[in-house]
Amino acid sequence: MHWKELWQLFAVFFRIGGLTFGGGLTMLPLLKYELVQKNNWISEEDLIDCYAIGQCTPGIIAVNTATFVGYKRKGIPGGIMATLGMVSPSLIIVSIIASFFQALMDNIWFQHAVMGIKGVVCALMLNTVITLAKKSLVNFLCVAVCIIAFLLAQLTPVPTIAIVVAAGIFGVITEKVRARRA
Repeated sequence: MHWKELWQLFAVFFRIGGLTFGGGLTMLPLLKYELVQKNNWISEEDLIDCYAIGQCTPGIIAVNTATFVGYKRKGIPGGIMATLGMVSPSLIIVSIIASFFQALMDNIWFQHAVMGIKGVVCALMLNTVITLAKKSLVNFLCVAVCIIAFLLAQLTPVPTIAIVVAAGIFGVITEKVRARRA
């Protein structure tokens, strides 16, 4: 077992976990930089696939994505180390904040800092949406599914999981039809 590479996985995901504010949607630019550009561990397409699977599976997107990327890189030990790296900063930060929670909530500087962070989180989420759209909306059918799914999610009480499952089934059926025609 290559401990050095496993610790590198831990360190990279620890850094990502410690610098990602706003949840899984805001971490894609940092994941792309660390995993694709800086370390060349996976391709951008593989990252988008892992991210998409991370969104569709139960649990926290950031943790799921870290687990999938770590597993892809180094199997089960890689998945474990990447996951531990991703969750460790949150555990440390939440433990510290919990011990000072009331004092922080009453602190005007902390309140202003949180307000500023909210703005950045919105910008990072928009960046993620644009990045995913560029890679995922490759033809008219993908765009149509995206628009329909968005409208269903916004205008109806249909559960999100039902929309995701229906889109997946639609994709399988569409590919089968396309394969028969070829």
